Amino acid sequence: MSDTTASPTPTPTAAARGRGLRTALRVVQVLLAVFFAVASALPKLVAHSSASGTFAEMGWGDAGMYTIGVLELAGAVALLVPVLQSVAATALSALMVGAFVVQLTCFGGENAATPLILMVPLLAVARARRGHNEELRRLVRARGRRG
Repeated sequence: MSDTTASPTPTPTAAARGRGLRTALRVVQVLLAVFFAVASALPKLVAHSSASGTFAEMGWGDAGMYTIGVLELAGAVALLVPVLQSVAATALSALMVGAFVVQLTCFGGENAATPLILMVPLLAVARARRGHNEELRRLVRARGRRG
């Protein structure tokens, strides 16, 4: 007697799916870090004419431009440090809220969608990596007791 039922197609295990999701999330983090470091912070930190002109138009000048550039670069680096990932994504999201408001109020909403689009993956990273927040709290408390 032969078995006429076809064996079902193997489905990925939960572990394999989880590994795939973690890999995808890591790729998103690296892409965000590269974007914030190279495309966003670098023009501000080297005072590229596009950045300095924009900040001058807003009335923020060089100090505002360099400050935002440093915050973006710090966030980009922190996105790659496991214990800081969630906090970095949250902080960059807050920076994007500010960018959205600036786009609306100073530039008539011309590029207002860009910060909102960036917030989607940033908030996904913040949520997915929120488990690291307790570890960060523990490290900060331990350092506070020592110093």
